[in-house]
Amino acid sequence: MGIYQGNDLRKITGGMKGRHVKVKRKYWMGRPPIETLLGEDRVLVVRVRGGNVKAKVKFASHANVVDPKTGQCKRVRILRVLSNPANKDYDRRGVITRGAIIETEIGRARVTSRPGQDGTVNAVLIA
Repeated sequence: MGIYQGNDLRKITGGMKGRHVKVKRKYWMGRPPIETLLGEDRVLVVRVRGGNVKAKVKFASHANVVDPKTGQCKRVRILRVLSNPANKDYDRRGVITRGAIIETEIGRARVTSRPGQDGTVNAVLIA
């Protein structure tokens, strides 16, 4: 079953009167979010509208971490998810989303990419 992302509550324009009637369209369909967790690397490749493909990280064990002081980027192992301000439930379950604080081999880092949509975990080292 698809997830509908249209808006049936919006008022129609053009001076029309009466009840707003809209037909649902295939291109308004969405999908459930991919909640990236710690584990052995697994990326899902999904076909999206227009024949394009989108890579979604289901499980991640490594992150590309940038050190802002030196400008160096390293691929390091993720040890654990410290916090996730996006959602209290994500925080408890250790879901990695944009803005999540992760502990890596070289220190704490904030995730800057959207793993469920970008296909990679990028992060910036924080003090």
